[in-house]
Amino acid sequence: MKTLPKLKIINDPIYGFITIPSLLVFQLIEHKYFQRLRRVSQMGFSYIVYPGAHHTRLHHALGAMFLMQKAVQVLKSKKVPISQKEEEGLYIAILLHDIGHGPFSHAMEHSIVENVSHEDISLRFMEALNQSFNQQLTVAIQIFKDEYPRKFFHQLVSGQLDMDRLDYLKRDSFYTGVSEGTVNSQRLIAMLNVRNDALVVEEKGIYSVENFIVARRLMYWQVYLHKTGVVAEQLLVRVLKRAKQLTAKGVELPASKALRFFLHNDIGLSDFSDEVLETFAKLDDNDVISAMKSWVDHEDFVLKNLCDMLLHRDLLKVKVKSKPFPVKKLKTKNEQLMSRYKISEEEAAYFVFSGKMENQAYSMEKDTINLLRKNGKIVDVAKASDQFNIEALSKSVVKYYMCYPKKQ
Repeated sequence: MKTLPKLKIINDPIYGFITIPSLLVFQLIEHKYFQRLRRVSQMGFSYIVYPGAHHTRLHHALGAMFLMQKAVQVLKSKKVPISQKEEEGLYIAILLHDIGHGPFSHAMEHSIVENVSHEDISLRFMEALNQSFNQQLTVAIQIFKDEYPRKFFHQLVSGQLDMDRLDYLKRDSFYTGVSEGTVNSQRLIAMLNVRNDALVVEEKGIYSVENFIVARRLMYWQVYLHKTGVVAEQLLVRVLKRAKQLTAKGVELPASKALRFFLHNDIGLSDFSDEVLETFAKLDDNDVISAMKSWVDHEDFVLKNLCDMLLHRDLLKVKVKSKPFPVKKLKTKNEQLMSRYKISEEEAAYFVFSGKMENQAYSMEKDTINLLRKNGKIVDVAKASDQFNIEALSKSVVKYYMCYPKKQ
């Protein structure tokens, strides 16, 4: 790896000093595609619930890279051969794993692009950067796509105990102040090893793994699936859908050039040309907030009220149950709204809706977290655990929510 002409370090509130490992990594961090992540919030509208949750995707990407550096050091110290090219590939793959996130993280995927995941867009960004950097990202892309011959590399980037999860749990816990999400990421990394080309955790790390799985379950219920955060994200999805619907009818809405492009065009994965990617790279949270500040004064009942709810934190009422809500109850709320405001059924459906939230802290079906016993035997952590019933945490728990206006 080429070294930096001068040691470059970043001061991170979670880990302290993060060292940039190579010139190529430094150049990727400096690139406008990566710098855009400064303007994309890590947790979407979660700051509506937790005012401190204003950290960005850039924070998280750098933190995940720092943990990958620690993981590589640990594995090398345990005689796991990793070449310089592979090492740099791992750093780049984790650094860019979230580069495809749009404004407010997941909302774009369900509104103004057609079933395009952020992973798909991340890959398109990586491929574009690979062209710009003379194919130096090829190994990173192979690792990201799980096409590299050494399978445990992909597990470090995207698995049940990857550097992505280890960073976001610790980071989101810190910025929200939800201490239940705190995990000892560096202790877990110190226990990593490789057997049969798969990532394993040494037996003495079992309690750290248990804590990680329990922390993940708690963070999902308390933070990521907090009912107020869920309704805020759903409102944003509906804001963007309504804006796109009005645009299709010929209504010209004030918006940035980049946002206007996605409002005017139906973009699926096959449409992500270099030009579309370049336009997407100009989108961030500011485009959406700025647009909503204009749309809140629009004459359209749905658009103006949805924007008002989000901008002023006057959200819909949310009820959560373990069973689906009766269709009749939704219909009644819908009819009440239609009658009060003299709006259509379609318009009322933007304010009265139901959905479900799913929480599975650990999956025993694929890519399990395996423990390495002292006798060399490898066993699934759920079967080895004696302190917590990890097998119970592997079951998916579904809750159902219903949203409707507070005043009707």
